[in-house]
Amino acid sequence: MSEHVYKLIELVGSSTTSTDDAIRNAIETAALTVRHIDWFEVVETRGHVIDGRIGHYQVTLKVGFRLAPDTPAGDEGGGQAGGVSGIGTA
Repeated sequence: MSEHVYKLIELVGSSTTSTDDAIRNAIETAALTVRHIDWFEVVETRGHVIDGRIGHYQVTLKVGFRLAPDTPAGDEGGGQAGGVSGIGTA
């Protein structure tokens, strides 16, 4: 088994439909700019009530992504040699 190092970030996702959709929105949006997301943990769930009905679901997540050297260009996954995968990289 490989040894990994993870960075932890906190995200807040929202949805008018459900907490599951709020989680998906947060993870899928983060995955556009954060590579190697491996896990998440829901730490808080909130909602917004409008006229006695749920208007929005809001979920706070801890998200772990693996720090790893980028794969050299031409190899599977591509990327810049020597960098570290994480926020701001695609």
